[in-house]
Amino acid sequence: MPLPTPITPIWPANLQLGEGTLWHAASARFFFVDILGQAVHAWTPSTDTRQTWLLPEKVGWLVPCADGQGFVAGFQSGFVRLTLEPELKIERLGSPHPDQPGLRLNDAKADAAGRIWAGSMHHENPQQPLGQLACLHPDGRIEIAERDIHIANGPAISADGTVMLHTDSLLRSIYRYTLGANGQLQGKSLWKRFAVEEGEPDGMTFDAEGHLWVAFWGGGCLRRFNLAGDELQRINLPASQITNVAFGGENLDLMLVTSARAGLSAAQLAEQPLAGSAFVLRTGVRGLVPAVWGRPA
Repeated sequence: MPLPTPITPIWPANLQLGEGTLWHAASARFFFVDILGQAVHAWTPSTDTRQTWLLPEKVGWLVPCADGQGFVAGFQSGFVRLTLEPELKIERLGSPHPDQPGLRLNDAKADAAGRIWAGSMHHENPQQPLGQLACLHPDGRIEIAERDIHIANGPAISADGTVMLHTDSLLRSIYRYTLGANGQLQGKSLWKRFAVEEGEPDGMTFDAEGHLWVAFWGGGCLRRFNLAGDELQRINLPASQITNVAFGGENLDLMLVTSARAGLSAAQLAEQPLAGSAFVLRTGVRGLVPAVWGRPA
């Protein structure tokens, strides 16, 4: 395995809770969010251009729309159709938790059939297992696939679309499901549970070789596993709270990694001046083209 290139911070250390990493090939930009900062950020690798859009509430992620018209975003209140350019527009699509204002959408991925799998958590008290795993179908239907989750994180879907991994970060556990062609999750099993000292598994993504990259909150690293659960590689980063990871760039070989400042003491922040940054590096591995929501117009 080639050694990773130097880890380069490309965004100032001011992300309270960086998340939602996404490569948007149509505009050749990486997008990511600051959940607590209620902002979407974009970075263009070819020009080092940075952009920011402030939003009216917390936002966890973006998924491109199949018709090329903006994104679906996970707001605290539910799913929205989000247009960023040439002007900001927000269209409400519905919520998987309309009667639970304390919940917020936290992390999501789309599958090859155009569905979005989105997890939620109780924002003020994640110790409560009130989170859900919801599916936003291409026709706009919202279906609850699972309940009783503490901190729903990191959906990752294999290249062939048959395996989905999903995390309850509070339990430090990643679960494996079979994803049926009709969108049914079956055969849930514990894929891997981590020790306290390893940190909590957070955002995840598959690479083109079928291996899984996991960001570790409190672990200060990315770890690469095969589907059997064996660790293949570990990359330490200059921040303890690593939140998400995505492949992108022209050849899908550039890796964007987000981190967080929230919850760190003044002493910890002094020791981690880059906490709350977004980082880029290359590992010698390529990623997969991100899936989109809906069906092409």
